[in-house]
Amino acid sequence: MTIHQISPLEAYHRCDPDSFSFKTTQEVEELSHFIGQDRALEAVDFGIGMQQQGFNLFVIGPEGSGRHSVVESFIHDKAAKEFTPSDWCYVHNFRQHHKPLALELPPSQGVVFKGEMYELIDTLKTTIPAVFEGDDYRVRRKAIHELLAQKIEALYHEVEKKAQAESIAVSRTEQGFRFSPTDGKGESLSLEEFRKLPAAMQKRIEETIERLQTTLQEAIHQISIWKRESEEESRRLKKETAKLSVSHLIQTLKEKYKDNEKLGHYLDDVEEDITERVDDFLGDDQEDKHPLILAIGGGQRPTFDQYEVNVLISHHNNHGSPVIYEDLPTYQNLHGRIEHQARMGVLTTNFTLIKPGALHQANNGYLILDARRLLMQPFAYEGLKRTLRASKIHIEPVERLLGLMSTVSLEPEPVDLHIKVVLIGEPLIYYLLNAYDPEFISLFKVQADFESDMKRNKESQDLYATLIARLAKDKGLLPLQRTAVARLIEQATRESGDREKLSLRIRDFADLMQEADYLAKKDNKKTIDASDVERALTAAKRRGGRIKDRFFEAMEHGIRHIDTVGAKAGQINGLSVLVLGRDSFGCPTRITALTRPGKGKIIDIEREVELGGPIHSKGVLILSSFLSSRFARSIPLSLQASLVFEQSYGGVEGDSASCAELCTLLSSLADVPIKQSLAITGSVSQKGEVQAIGGVNEKIEGFFDLCENRGLTGDQGVIIPASNVRHLMLKKEVVDAMAQGIFTVTAVNTVDEAVELLTGMTAGERNNKGKYPKNSINGRVEATLLGFAKTLQDFDKEGKEKGNKDKKR
Repeated sequence: MTIHQISPLEAYHRCDPDSFSFKTTQEVEELSHFIGQDRALEAVDFGIGMQQQGFNLFVIGPEGSGRHSVVESFIHDKAAKEFTPSDWCYVHNFRQHHKPLALELPPSQGVVFKGEMYELIDTLKTTIPAVFEGDDYRVRRKAIHELLAQKIEALYHEVEKKAQAESIAVSRTEQGFRFSPTDGKGESLSLEEFRKLPAAMQKRIEETIERLQTTLQEAIHQISIWKRESEEESRRLKKETAKLSVSHLIQTLKEKYKDNEKLGHYLDDVEEDITERVDDFLGDDQEDKHPLILAIGGGQRPTFDQYEVNVLISHHNNHGSPVIYEDLPTYQNLHGRIEHQARMGVLTTNFTLIKPGALHQANNGYLILDARRLLMQPFAYEGLKRTLRASKIHIEPVERLLGLMSTVSLEPEPVDLHIKVVLIGEPLIYYLLNAYDPEFISLFKVQADFESDMKRNKESQDLYATLIARLAKDKGLLPLQRTAVARLIEQATRESGDREKLSLRIRDFADLMQEADYLAKKDNKKTIDASDVERALTAAKRRGGRIKDRFFEAMEHGIRHIDTVGAKAGQINGLSVLVLGRDSFGCPTRITALTRPGKGKIIDIEREVELGGPIHSKGVLILSSFLSSRFARSIPLSLQASLVFEQSYGGVEGDSASCAELCTLLSSLADVPIKQSLAITGSVSQKGEVQAIGGVNEKIEGFFDLCENRGLTGDQGVIIPASNVRHLMLKKEVVDAMAQGIFTVTAVNTVDEAVELLTGMTAGERNNKGKYPKNSINGRVEATLLGFAKTLQDFDKEGKEKGNKDKKR
């Protein structure tokens, strides 16, 4: 037999404060590296080092493990040593107005180029008018106008000369030119005088005027041609003059950015546009018009917005690659957006209203996203995948993705993307995406799996002390005495669920340290000691202990039936853990079993009423297999049994009570009472091996609290699987009671060992003849099952004989 009573030293793995060389955390050296996450950080280092497409990272880790801060800090250290990426700007596309151009500039040059363009346009606003007001331009323009006037005047005189030769007078009126016949003295004839002329003369005069009208029309046509030619020459002069004003200023920018071909083409377009729209720089006559008249089409103020530069991304204050964490990863926040502004009730937009997204900000760097938040935002995950596949960032409204927008809007030129995306999430999210999204693994090829705990030894305890010191410094807490550090390490061991490990749930311990700091400051202390940590733990338990108090109050008042003295057959104290949010506690539960002859069926009442989960049901089916293999190898298992968790009104899940259920079944079959002063937890195999379970500390403490409230007798205790001994980190009250011998914790490996402790009767082993001792648990169980089989056989025989008699009648 390997029954082992746990000693107080085994029940709590203490951390000796004297093992530390410091007195307070002020003396502890700075933490130079992250502890306990070597595997994950190797994966992160590999992922950010791989430049090939698709080697993005998915960081797996439990909530509160410090995965965000560790990854972000690690990447920041790497990014600071890398090159600073380019600036990106959007400018007006003079050839396709609805498709703004994206320009890539060296780091810090985006803002510089924006200023240069502003200075260029501002300079031209004064330079161009000055040039056009100069004598050279005025003389050349006047010459063009005078030449036109001379041509028109000469042509008029020619028409007039032809008319005079035919005795026709030409006069100019507001309506145009007027032809009229004259007398011999050159005076125009009145209508009455014209009518007195002979008909033949009248006809000749009319024909002459008609020929002159044709000549005049030809002259007017020629004048319109000359006017167009004059206007074209004026425009050429204006354009030539403007080009002379602009070219030397723009040439300076072209020389500066001669290595940027795309920017050079843009400056060519700017120069061409300015020369074409030089009137905007010369002013107009619209300034005195009412804004409403301008808005409805009564004129348009000159605008210079098309020459502005929208600096989308600038790195003038940054050094190294950017590291961006987007807290709200909506589609717009990732890919950017096009804003609109209202003017006179109309929504308008232009390239200056294009705003960057996190992908733009992190371009040629690192983008960190929370996977759960990303998946919660419509189109965000699909949009991110599309962008990573294309390696280009498209800015487009969500309405267009939905097909809800048919109006013409801006289509900004996509920006080339070179980025490393880091998704951070729970393991469940990673495995679900891996299983159901075929594109996921091709885009996130690197898995960085964060540990939830680390090994506990002298070296790791020292490292953990440096971590505690760093947290205290970062949070602005009081220095911690080494006793407080030791107590925190002990709590880290309990939280890990293994006395050989330390929990790496950094956030929980940062919270605990802050609570201890508050209590220490409240007492005007200069440092935090172990008592402050203990008080913080006690206060946290009390805040979340209302439900637990109500449970135990019901037990004390006999409302919830749990016996802690005496002995009863077919009744046992099982142990369960209730988890309510961040709080959990152990709770004793009465389990009862009834047995009678039957067809070999064990009825799990919890399963029958659909309160039992699949794992619990599996545990009950294992009991049937155990009984059949041990006691009914050569005969049918003639047993009808029922198992129930008494006063259980919620769901039951897990197999940690299967050992208790088996023991109570054996007690009922053997008709041997079980000590109610003991409770038991553990799962069981088909071979009767007692297996490890979770929550062992909470379960032991739950039964201890009930026994302590009723008064410890020295007979009370808990039976646990031997494989759970390494998980023990019991609270001080339990350890003290164990040291005083008034409460026990015992480890067992098999059901036989457990049932012996519970009943005080030997379990018994088969002898050479294959028989169990009569006064053993197994012997009594087998005898009962044989009796059940015989009873069932006799009953079946009587039933057949009675049936035959009825047939004869």
